Amino acid sequence: MTDRPYRLSARFVATVREPGRYGDGRGSGGLSLLVKRTARGHLAKSWAQRIQVDGRARNLGLGVWPHVSLAEARQKCALNLVARGRDELAAGRKRAVPTFAQAAEVVIAIHATGWKHGSSSEEDWRLTLRNYAMPKLAPRPVNRISTADVMDILLPIWNAKRVTARKVRQRIGAVMRWAVAQGYREDNPAGDAIGAALPKQGVRTRHFTALPYGKVAGAIAAVRGSGAPALTILAFEFLVLTACRSAEVRGARWEEMDLETREWRIPAVRMKTNREHRVPLSTRALAVLGEAKGLDDGSGWVFPSTTSQPHSRAALSKMVRQLGIQAVPHGFRSSFRDWAAECTEVPREVCELALAHVNTNSIEAAYRRTDLFERRRALMEQWAVFLDERGSEGAPDDG
Repeated sequence: MTDRPYRLSARFVATVREPGRYGDGRGSGGLSLLVKRTARGHLAKSWAQRIQVDGRARNLGLGVWPHVSLAEARQKCALNLVARGRDELAAGRKRAVPTFAQAAEVVIAIHATGWKHGSSSEEDWRLTLRNYAMPKLAPRPVNRISTADVMDILLPIWNAKRVTARKVRQRIGAVMRWAVAQGYREDNPAGDAIGAALPKQGVRTRHFTALPYGKVAGAIAAVRGSGAPALTILAFEFLVLTACRSAEVRGARWEEMDLETREWRIPAVRMKTNREHRVPLSTRALAVLGEAKGLDDGSGWVFPSTTSQPHSRAALSKMVRQLGIQAVPHGFRSSFRDWAAECTEVPREVCELALAHVNTNSIEAAYRRTDLFERRRALMEQWAVFLDERGSEGAPDDG
């Protein structure tokens, strides 16, 4: 039996073989995958959406897998929710105008069709709306929400939590724009008018907190001696050694690893750039994978948590914070980049490719047909050796 994810994934849909109904998780619009055996013993998979019609639950067929993919089924669900909202409005039912909470579910379902599998976008949307917008707006019909309501939500956090405040405004605005598009109201109370009324935040660029590269080996040593779960410790070291993003490491699967060619191939669907990225594995990175293999729980994840699922987005951040390390996991990419610039003579384009950065020069990008993999392999080996040597020296504080 394939491990059941919190939300359906393309991999799960393709591999599940046990008959049953598998829901797509909270906020999916009622989508589920029905797996059953035919009279001839063949396995059949089809999509259904659970909806309420005149107060009674109904299953609406959405097609058969693989002719209808998971992404297409989700899109159909979102469109059906929108269509039903129109129908209810036209029929003049008592609660024709949806509440903010109901509208938010529809908007999240629509946006979810474009989010990458395994990303934290939905979690982030729900968290910001639940913590800031829902206490005041959840039960209100979308046509009864005013600019003053949105101001009451944003003002207390506008300068204290700048990034969060902008997210809250943008997401309330997305729900309100949907309401405008559906004919429930004529304006967006989180739009231009409130922008003019809110105090100026000013321009303050905030970078991810990072350590000087001379202190990175000390951070690795601190994590190793922390008493944290072994796979959490290995995930952190692997993140530092590969200079990859936290989500890429937490979601790493054994099928992506080629230990013979010393290569980690991250599929496009898991990359911020939406392009496949090859990561050369240094000798130490291979050793970390060897330790992780010895703790393999059969889930397919390289660094699973104690629940055999990928670590949460906050797991590594919480660990380094509790150890007093003045950095966030993403900041170790900056540490690597500073080291490469100051301690090596490796060309800039090699360093940028090691970080999977997209070349913004369209002409240069069009003519470059190589990912400079072997040159990056040498660079990552140098980085691993540097960290090992600094660790052996006790990782002094000067950077």
